[in-house]
Amino acid sequence: MQASQPAFFKQGPKPLTRFFLFSVLSISLIVGDANYQMLGPVRQQLSILLYPLQWLVTAPFELLRDTSTFLSRQAELLGENRKLHDAQLLASVNAMKLKALEDENARLRHLGSAQASQPSQLTEILYNGRDPFTARLIVDRGERAKVAEGQIVVDASGVVGQVVRVQPMTSEVRLISDRNHMVPVQIERNQLRTVIYGMGRGLPLEIRNMSSNSEVKEGDILITSGIDGLYPAGLPVAKVTKIERNTGNAFARIYCAPLAGIEQHRFLLILDVKPTLTPYPANASDAVAKQKKGR
Repeated sequence: MQASQPAFFKQGPKPLTRFFLFSVLSISLIVGDANYQMLGPVRQQLSILLYPLQWLVTAPFELLRDTSTFLSRQAELLGENRKLHDAQLLASVNAMKLKALEDENARLRHLGSAQASQPSQLTEILYNGRDPFTARLIVDRGERAKVAEGQIVVDASGVVGQVVRVQPMTSEVRLISDRNHMVPVQIERNQLRTVIYGMGRGLPLEIRNMSSNSEVKEGDILITSGIDGLYPAGLPVAKVTKIERNTGNAFARIYCAPLAGIEQHRFLLILDVKPTLTPYPANASDAVAKQKKGR
C-alpha cells in the first residue's frame, strides 16, 4: 500500500492546468491590448514607477558622454581661440608694417621734393657710430657712389651733418650735434652771422660768444651762411629755443634745436655740391709759419 503525501499545505491546481490557464490569459491580454489598448494605462503607471530606476541605470553613461563631449568641445574652443589670437597678432603686425611703410613713403616723398631742388643722392642709415661719445652715423654710400669727404648730408627739413670719412662701400657722417662740431650760420630774420656748436648726442645746439645785447630772439631760424665754403648757403639748420642773458656775463647762452630729424630718419640725402674752398688748416699758426719759412 503506497503512502499518500500528508496535506500539510493547501494544494493548488495541477501544473498543466495552470499552464493552460496562464496561456489563455496571456493570449487574451495580447489580443485585447492589440485591438482595444487595454494595457495602455497600466504601462503608463509602470513607466512612472520604473523611471527612477531607469534614471539610476542610465545616469553614469549620460554623465560619461556629457563629460567627453564637454572636454572635446573645450579642446576645440581652445584651438579656435589660439588660431584667432594668432590671426589677430598677425593682423596687428601687418597693420604696424603698413603704417611704417606709409610713414617711410611720406618721408621719401619729402626727400624727393628736396632732391629735386639740387643734385643729391639717396642714402640709407646702416647703424650709429661705435663711439658712444660722438654723434656719427654710417651710411650705405661710399667711394663707389662717388661720395667724397666734406659733402653735406641733409633730410627734408634741414642739415643733418657732414661726411668725414669715406670707405669703398660706406661713409661716416658727423652729425651737427657732435661735440664742438661747428656750422657757420646766420639768422634768417636779420642776416646776423654767427657759429653754432654741437654739445653731444641728444643735447641741444649752442651759439657761443654772442653778446648779451645781440638781436637774437626765441623762435629765430638759423640757416647756413656759406662763408666757410663747406656748407652751401641757405640750408635750414636750427631754431632758437632758449636764451639766457645774465647781466654779470658779457655773453648770452643761446640754445637751439636742430630742424632736421637727426635721430629719427632711415633715409638721408648726400648733396653733390662739392666744397668751393679748401678746408681751413687744423693749426693756422703752423700754416703761417711754413709760409714765412718759405719766404
